[in-house]
Amino acid sequence: MPFLARIRRLASTPAGRYARAMTRFANQSALITGAASGIGLACAHRLAGEGVSRLVLADIDAAGLNAACAALDRPGLALEMLCGDAGDPAYWEGTGAALQGVTLGVVNAGIADNGAIADMPFDRWRRVMAVNLDGAFLTLQALMASMTAAGKGGAIVLTASVSGIKAEPGTAAYGASKAAMLQLMRVAAKEGAPHRIRVNAIAPGGVETPIWGKTPFFADLVQQTGSETAAYAALGGGTPLGRFGTADEAAAQIAFLLSADAAMITGAALVSDGGYSL
Repeated sequence: MPFLARIRRLASTPAGRYARAMTRFANQSALITGAASGIGLACAHRLAGEGVSRLVLADIDAAGLNAACAALDRPGLALEMLCGDAGDPAYWEGTGAALQGVTLGVVNAGIADNGAIADMPFDRWRRVMAVNLDGAFLTLQALMASMTAAGKGGAIVLTASVSGIKAEPGTAAYGASKAAMLQLMRVAAKEGAPHRIRVNAIAPGGVETPIWGKTPFFADLVQQTGSETAAYAALGGGTPLGRFGTADEAAAQIAFLLSADAAMITGAALVSDGGYSL
């Protein structure tokens, strides 16, 4: 068998397809916001495992960023940290050098806050909007400007939520921020298309991440059920698939949308909620 034919045959085998997947982001640079924990940290490990040569990790949690960099440290991978509040315009001033060469973006920084409209103080509403929506806008603005100037195109994925699609009592601030994020993503996809910049989003349902531990609702549920595992099981049991998702699953979905396998996908929201929104 001729040499090139043998190479093509090898590439078509499961082992060959796996090898391609492990190098599908070779020699690329990525920015991930909210990278210190949860989905953002899972994305950092996923992209590092699939060949990126440089990761720019952004988060407000300095200790978490340091721990993430220590866990990701490996030969051939350059790591940079941007510590600060993604929802603050001043945070993005002077980040141009860090964003140079970035062709992959994960817009993931976010917070959750629960409360009925009648009871939620305005400052808590504004904080959710500042981090989730303003932060997404400012991150997109910085990434798209840098990618457009470089002229090499790129791919960006926003972490939205099924709460931006399906309404539930007590989720006004979080749900509104995520619904607006989805529309922001669609506009960005249209504006980015002439510059070969694809913009998509995932809209997960419940995902087992540290963000839950910061909500009084979940803390009460843990106390009622006896453990975090039992609390997640109680919440996930109401979905057709009967469970919450994991950060690694969300990272796999984001990696797909960033990859050339999704080359014809832009302006799309990948709903991954175990059937919750059906």
